[in-house]
Amino acid sequence: MDAQFWTYLFVGLSFAGYLYIGYMNRVRDTKGFYVAGQGVPAIANGAATAADWMSAASFISMAGLISFMGFDGAIYLMGWTGGYVLLALLLAPYLRKFNKYTVPDFVGERYYSQTARLVAAICAIFVSFTYVAGQMRGVGIVFSRFLGLTIVQGVIVGMVIVAFFAILGGMKGITWTQVAQYCVLIFAYLLPAIFLAGRVTGIPLPQAALSFTDVVPRLHQLQLDLGLPAYATSNRDLIDVFAITLSLMVGTAGLPHVIVRFYTVPTVRAARYSAFWALFFIALLYTTAPALAAFAKLNLIEQLGRENAVEMVKPGGELAWASTWAETGLLGYHDKNGNGKFEFGPGDAFIKKDFDNPNPDSVNEVYIDRDIIVLSTPEVGGLPAPIVGIVVAGGLAAALSTAAGLLLVISSSFAHDIYYHMINPQASEETRVMAGRIAIGGAIVVAGYFGINPPGFVAEVVAFAFGLAAASFFPIIILGIFDKRMNDKGAIAGMIVGIVFTSIMIIGMRSVQLMGTDEALIGPFFGISAQGIGSIGMLLNFAIAFGVSRSTDEPPDHIQEMVENVRIPRGATATQSAH
Repeated sequence: MDAQFWTYLFVGLSFAGYLYIGYMNRVRDTKGFYVAGQGVPAIANGAATAADWMSAASFISMAGLISFMGFDGAIYLMGWTGGYVLLALLLAPYLRKFNKYTVPDFVGERYYSQTARLVAAICAIFVSFTYVAGQMRGVGIVFSRFLGLTIVQGVIVGMVIVAFFAILGGMKGITWTQVAQYCVLIFAYLLPAIFLAGRVTGIPLPQAALSFTDVVPRLHQLQLDLGLPAYATSNRDLIDVFAITLSLMVGTAGLPHVIVRFYTVPTVRAARYSAFWALFFIALLYTTAPALAAFAKLNLIEQLGRENAVEMVKPGGELAWASTWAETGLLGYHDKNGNGKFEFGPGDAFIKKDFDNPNPDSVNEVYIDRDIIVLSTPEVGGLPAPIVGIVVAGGLAAALSTAAGLLLVISSSFAHDIYYHMINPQASEETRVMAGRIAIGGAIVVAGYFGINPPGFVAEVVAFAFGLAAASFFPIIILGIFDKRMNDKGAIAGMIVGIVFTSIMIIGMRSVQLMGTDEALIGPFFGISAQGIGSIGMLLNFAIAFGVSRSTDEPPDHIQEMVENVRIPRGATATQSAH
């Protein structure tokens, strides 16, 4: 049976499972809708958190980034995993003790201000819409290649699936669906990596195969021979490496859809245990990504670089997978100089603008979208057809799990923090749940639009979202927990300055892609790129928030006492009830 059959089988089975779980966990009250009734076991919450956090960027784009960036791809490994450790150790237990439904809920109560709540809700919506654009693009890519649909049709199918279990079950439905999605995505990620490691090196454990064989030196030398950027050394300014890593770390710790997961467990102790389990589940994928990246890149160069590759990529040929991927527009090849083989380098090979250059002397004759590295690996590596279907199901699980969590953040920001707390405080339980469901429906439509018209490739869009989270939420959460003197005016000023500065800089630096300008309106900020500018926004937020709070009135005594009590390291009793 061919790969298409297995793809339909595994995707169909996994989708049926998600729909069934969503239906069985439908809810009627706000506590179930927003925090899953605070009854999720620690290990299940750890798996759900891992699935929520390991988005399409981790599953689809992470290995692609490392494949193309080489050593510099470690930025994303260090930033995302380091940020989760920061969140687990520094924030999660304390936030759970505040016993709120959402991050804007925490901000509104901690800073005793509806204005602060509103600003935080707007920031949460902005960050989440930016992040969800990457997830929906990932869904579109998978469907367009493997299920015979256009990207538009694929995004619509993904929207319908997410809408079903998110609208019916809220956080409860999303949580248990994410547990299933984690199982699917981790199996789908590890299986081809194990097969490929065994085939390339003879060692079926990917991490060991990368560490104890010559794969990286071999790939490094191959790239140098072709005139490509060095694989095992950095090609980026050190200050930019530091800024991007810092932005991703503190952005991770400020992501509203991840933070809210720690509200779904029964106690503070369970929050700590679920953080440990989530880190373990995340590490399974993140320690595998560098190995998969190296094996996949080596495979691609060696196969497409063959002397007779031009004939072999034709339908029916040994490399026919290339012609199939070319139909999606995510891979391209053209023998410009007519010598019967494909040329790479010198320079930065595989880039679309160089590939599109009509000059016959241009040596870049292959274009590869970095988002296809993981998805194409089973075919490129000649792995059994069922593995293709499993990887497709895993990619969809990764994208849909995070999309669901983000949509709930958008929904809760509108329905809980703005509608209930600021517009209609007398709303009944039934009305509040209905408002949340309507908000999810509206958010899905907007998310679908961004999935069809994304502002970049998956991991790049996600990096922007992390930068926005770093610049808006991280400082006010840290200061809100550890600084009794932080007041409402400082928090509001810090959030506004941080997110406005970061948004303007990202748009200006990426204006060529976002607005079609001939060149970027804003160049690198002292050597820092758009992916790292969130670190500067974060520092501005800290400085403004701290300065304004010190030059204005102290918070009320009961707020300072609440902050003092929350910092007690043990105990599961919140200082006040949620509502």
